Amino acid sequence: MQRFWQIFSSTLAAFFGVQKEANRQRDFQDASPLPYIFMGIILAAGLVLLLVLIVQQVLPQSS
Repeated sequence: MQRFWQIFSSTLAAFFGVQKEANRQRDFQDASPLPYIFMGIILAAGLVLLLVLIVQQVLPQSS
């Protein structure tokens, strides 16, 4: 479970464009980038879903 949170936090930091050098080097030590790619896709989909929900709440419903 610790690995999941490590990948989550590294991917989230990449979304904001901030990352400690030590964490970046640790991430690039991994054999495969696939977990980071999958987490990026999940976070991007979550962001889009969140924005859609916010817009639906803000804009009046037309009938």
